[in-house]
Amino acid sequence: MSLETTPVAVCGLHMRGYPLEKQMREHGAVFAYETVTAPRYKMVKLPTEPAKPGLLKQREGGASIAVEVWTMPREAFGAFVIGIPSPLGIGKVELVDGTEVPGFICEGYAPEMPGAEDVTASGGWRNVIA
Repeated sequence: MSLETTPVAVCGLHMRGYPLEKQMREHGAVFAYETVTAPRYKMVKLPTEPAKPGLLKQREGGASIAVEVWTMPREAFGAFVIGIPSPLGIGKVELVDGTEVPGFICEGYAPEMPGAEDVTASGGWRNVIA
């Protein structure tokens, strides 16, 4: 990655082959690699249409969750972030190798939303919707 780009970790509908991949590409993002988070995360299936995953870092416990890391031009990053609906947002996602990259996270109230479902044991969104 260069000074002109930033990594962006995605864990759901923005991954390759899913409906919002086009938003990544529209903002000039290029797929870089697949990895997993540090084993400190919970994934919640949000009661949205379509369903989306919410990634929440835990103080204790949690699991590694599959993510994709893309590189996005820094000049496009702000416009991308503005379009993200709550309870999702962008924050730092800790990867299994200890690095932290900008990526999709979820607000803390999401697990208590009516219809939200803990899907952490699936290990990632592709397994949830398979």
